[in-house]
Amino acid sequence: MKPQLYIARRFAFKQRSASRPTFIIMIAVIGIAVGTAALILTLSIVKGFAGSVEQKLISFSAHMQIRYPDDRLFQERRQDLLRITQHPDVTSAAPFLEKSFVLRSRRGSTGDTYGSKPVVVKGVTPEQRTIFLTRFLKEGSPVMTAESEAIELYAGEPLAEHLGLSVGQKVMLVGLGRDSTGARLIAGNKSVVDLLSSLDLEIGVIRGIYDTGLQEGFDDFVLITDLKQMQSRFNPLMISGYDANVEHFKKLPDTVKEIVATLGLPFYGYTVFQRYSNLFEWLKLQKNIMPMLIVTITIVAVFNIISTLLVLIIEKTREIGMLSALGLEPAKISRLFMSQAFLIALSGIAAGNILALSLSLFELRFHLITLPEKSYFIKYVPLLIDPFDYAAVSIAVMILTLLFAFIPARIAASLKPGTALST
Repeated sequence: MKPQLYIARRFAFKQRSASRPTFIIMIAVIGIAVGTAALILTLSIVKGFAGSVEQKLISFSAHMQIRYPDDRLFQERRQDLLRITQHPDVTSAAPFLEKSFVLRSRRGSTGDTYGSKPVVVKGVTPEQRTIFLTRFLKEGSPVMTAESEAIELYAGEPLAEHLGLSVGQKVMLVGLGRDSTGARLIAGNKSVVDLLSSLDLEIGVIRGIYDTGLQEGFDDFVLITDLKQMQSRFNPLMISGYDANVEHFKKLPDTVKEIVATLGLPFYGYTVFQRYSNLFEWLKLQKNIMPMLIVTITIVAVFNIISTLLVLIIEKTREIGMLSALGLEPAKISRLFMSQAFLIALSGIAAGNILALSLSLFELRFHLITLPEKSYFIKYVPLLIDPFDYAAVSIAVMILTLLFAFIPARIAASLKPGTALST
């Protein structure tokens, strides 16, 4: 062992009692450990939060949609679907049909009051419906009854709570006709009889309640049903567009452009990132706060190590004078305190990594910190344990510690033997 490292270890961890090292060293190690753990946990929470919300948005929504302009309906063609699925990056694609309604239902156990709310009913293929309900269905059965006279619906939990819906309950769907006559009737102030005759009135039955966690904009607005039921009642052989999923998200914008170019006009497409752009911009804002937090914690850690070494220099002034008097060069004294800073930082970083990992595993196991799902779309604080974050923070803290430890080390090296010994 080099003499400087041996002396540094004695300076830093020489026992003053039967079991404890120097108090100031313990405080320094704890400070670095807390700073390191705070940096790692900040990265873990921010990355875990963004990843969880993004995954939730992607899990229940198609990665991209192909439509006609102005949301016009068009006839389903096997050739169009084949062109989409033949793209090398597309993993699956399916048609869907959407229609806007006003949902009206009885409220309360007595059924003497009614509730109404605008909704969108989305008809999907049995395969897509099974995948969705397998993940998000909370109440009811995923199996539809083919003989049912009413259109079978799956409602989001917030919508069910708002209107008092339950499994098996019948509801009324009120919407405009399949063409634009209803809109023209409203604009032209036609008679009430003409207006009522232009409406689509349909009886629905609630087969199940689902919960994706996205309470605003999806769970409180979208009803899921079978595509064939929608087409047979409202728009035979017509669809609103195609849902498609891809393998590589980074290539998603290019994939949409290539598919639209293959299909030709009047098709256009957009991605899930464009559809929920407000939510993804919100996630970017969360990530933008992270550098400020990291800089703040780093500054605290830097001043912690500088103050610790300065206190140690004051405490070890006589020892420094003795080493200088015995012929130890100023450069070696400087390296001695740099070695001391390295040992303190190494102990603090190791303790910080253990602390951050322990807290992360504990939270992932017991979920003690809860979040309002209506605001954050998730129930618990998400944590992403990334070994790269642990390594990056550890290296960064060590480099900064050694960089700013140079100032106190130079102060120690500049002490004169006579002045130090007389202190």
